[in-house]
Amino acid sequence: MVRTTLRRAAVALAACATALTFTTPAHAAGTYSAFAFSLGSSEPTIYDFINSSTRTLDMTMYELSDSTAVSDLVAAESRGVQVRVILDGTKTSVNDSAYNTLSNAGVGVVWSFSQYVYTHQKTITVDGAESLVLTGNLTAKYYPTSRDYGVFDNDANDVATIEQVFDADYNGTSITPGDGDNLLWSPTDSRSRLLSVINSATSTLDVEEEELGDSAVVDAIAAQAQAGVAVRVVVEHPSSYASQVAQIKNAGGTVVGYSSSTGYYIHAKAVVADYGLPSAQVELGSVNVSTNSFDNNRELGIILTDTGVESVVENGFNSDYSGGTPA
Repeated sequence: MVRTTLRRAAVALAACATALTFTTPAHAAGTYSAFAFSLGSSEPTIYDFINSSTRTLDMTMYELSDSTAVSDLVAAESRGVQVRVILDGTKTSVNDSAYNTLSNAGVGVVWSFSQYVYTHQKTITVDGAESLVLTGNLTAKYYPTSRDYGVFDNDANDVATIEQVFDADYNGTSITPGDGDNLLWSPTDSRSRLLSVINSATSTLDVEEEELGDSAVVDAIAAQAQAGVAVRVVVEHPSSYASQVAQIKNAGGTVVGYSSSTGYYIHAKAVVADYGLPSAQVELGSVNVSTNSFDNNRELGIILTDTGVESVVENGFNSDYSGGTPA
């Protein structure tokens, strides 16, 4: 028991030190940097981004329950920034306070488009020039115990696409999103785009997911293990996905898990293929490995190749894999 407690403490300490950033090589269309959530009581990296806005700020957020972030949004509006926010309309118990505070301050805030079961996307775009794509919500009570990542993206095609989709969702109009240079969306192409990353792996495949329920994705992970790719999976509540875990293990992969009862929660949604190779790819965003997430929600993720972002995710993954319980 003492050994387990110490191991989990080490995981948490290692994760606190992962606010690292890497800039992409010159061949890419934009620059990209990543960070892991700090496992503290606040997320200064996100606040700094909000506070950097000078003209516009557009936010889509499944859950917004962070008084600092809300205050920063109000302050941005007060200094002349046009702030617009979409909050998921099914999470009123979580989002009501932020919605009312923003609305009373003159911020343009709306409930999500009813076309989607959940607007689960977590994105902030500043000045129409840079977007922050997150796996985590702005829910302060979960910061100290949740594994999550974020990627800054200033690729012009990505940002323009994110803004086009924001405008449509903010106004409650239908749109079929483009992918820019690096994006994947639900409910359109997120499954096929994620499968392209999984199927690209030739050497290693590391998967860190809160949910593991979609059969097409699990089949692809197992197929890679069967083909000799070194597959490692970290999942929250593996007992909820017993058949999927067994399928991956029987194919030759390894799976470790966490439970919220331990105080450490795998909320991330991320995949790294062929880490350390020039062809290395990373996918992360709001998209869970679930049928609902792929087919019915508004979700956004990003896929990057050989940018350095994969190092941030891989470092977090290795810490979590080492600290997890074999499933």
